[in-house]
Amino acid sequence: MAASLRVATVDDLGHVLALWRAAGAEPSHTDDLASLERLLVHDADSLIVAEADGGTIVGSVIAGWNGWRGSIYRLVVDPAFRRAGLAHALLDGAETRLRRCGAVRWDAVVVATDTRATGFWRSTDWEEQVERLRFVKG
Repeated sequence: MAASLRVATVDDLGHVLALWRAAGAEPSHTDDLASLERLLVHDADSLIVAEADGGTIVGSVIAGWNGWRGSIYRLVVDPAFRRAGLAHALLDGAETRLRRCGAVRWDAVVVATDTRATGFWRSTDWEEQVERLRFVKG
């Protein structure tokens, strides 16, 4: 099953939210159309999707750039498309995007209790920083 990467459009946002639910991504209170629309207004190229033949959205990653550091969120692959290299392709796409923005340092938000996600990230060349804590608000 082949998929190609492209930048998401506003028309894709409902499909992206459906993908996140179907794939079992940990939900957050910003998983809504308004939040994703704000993301695209702020950083139009930040949401990358994988599109299967026929136009179905089967993967996503947010490659956010704040001018200082690149951040990767919501690396999600449809369960039917897993174990075929799509997550690595999405990560490569995110890194390429962030490099073009000027990023030289990146971080990724990964749910520590999600063994599929942590297994994936440990299989990459990314360094796990176990000595860091993350604090959030909102």
